[in-house]
Amino acid sequence: MRKFAERMNRIRPSATLKMMQTVQDLKKKGINVISFNVGEPDFTTPAHIIDAAKAALDKGMTHYTPARGLPDLREAIAKKMNKENNIKCTANDVIVTTTKFGIFASVLACCDKGDEVLMPDPTWVSYMEMATFANADVKFVSTVHGDDLSLTAEDVANSITPRTKLIMLNSPSNPTGAIIREKDLKGIADLAIDHDLFVLSDEIYEYIIFNGKHVSIGSFPGMAERTITVNGFSKAFAMTGWRLGWIVAPEKILGQVGKLQEHAITCATSFAQVAGITALEGSKEPVNKMVSEFKKRRDLICGLLNEIPGIHCAVPDGTFYAFPRYDMKMSSQELGDYLLNEAHVAVTAGSAFGPHGEGFIRMSFATSPDNIKKGVEQMRTAVEELRKKKG
Repeated sequence: MRKFAERMNRIRPSATLKMMQTVQDLKKKGINVISFNVGEPDFTTPAHIIDAAKAALDKGMTHYTPARGLPDLREAIAKKMNKENNIKCTANDVIVTTTKFGIFASVLACCDKGDEVLMPDPTWVSYMEMATFANADVKFVSTVHGDDLSLTAEDVANSITPRTKLIMLNSPSNPTGAIIREKDLKGIADLAIDHDLFVLSDEIYEYIIFNGKHVSIGSFPGMAERTITVNGFSKAFAMTGWRLGWIVAPEKILGQVGKLQEHAITCATSFAQVAGITALEGSKEPVNKMVSEFKKRRDLICGLLNEIPGIHCAVPDGTFYAFPRYDMKMSSQELGDYLLNEAHVAVTAGSAFGPHGEGFIRMSFATSPDNIKKGVEQMRTAVEELRKKKG
């Protein structure tokens, strides 16, 4: 058989999706695993959004849409971005896409071989692979400052080189739940302007904030022409399976991303786009209730984790992830494997999120309070046994 493309040797499988499959395989064998791995809300998509999709299907909305998305949805997105994010844009500045593909296409459109992509470390697993696929060089910017896991402008300034082309931001952050402070966003914006850099701002967790506020870097003066703001419906509206999101950027960027979209996915799913209009223009009460519940679960899981000797969990300001640090003398992958095998608890190794994720594990608290209590108790027992063995 002929060899596969060399580029595929540089791409690693997703650690989170791999663990998801492992958990499913164990459950098929009758092993009850409590999963803190999955990065999606455990809530059902709000009924009024589902009803909108059903109505669209009944009306025959089963065909292609314009490649950049339904005009009404693009108008709704532009209205939201102006009102909530203070980003001055029109429907012409919007592409409707799947959020993940939108990020991927943006990186491919901006970066060539030899370009540097700065990204926070720890960071979402797929950012690294997207940059690698584009033949760019990943440059990690550590965000680990004790309990403060937020990216700072100083961190970024110290990492920029003549080869830097793109800064990738994610606030609130997966995996840490940290929010980039407004003063640091302003500082990063100034750096991007001074060094003529692109900025990709992934704001998918924008609504899931418990402390502080969300600020879009694209709202700062001089940033509209160089910022790609990516968002979507998956997390805030519990619509992970709908695969729907958007990009807001100037035409010089959208034109390049649009070419990739036309040849890769053509357009986002038609009836899902209709539901997206309802999500943006309808009641946000279901979203607010979900976020309120996540806050309760955050307080629960962090409190329980901090009672386990050798575990320390800073309280995240947003998302539905806890990112506890541990003091056992083992890699995060070894600890993850141990917890899965001995406690039947699934977590994600911190090393999956970058070099500075080592010494941490990521735990999604998008699961029931009962699962949180039971799962952390099983962790406690397993960790106490491990500490006894290791002296």
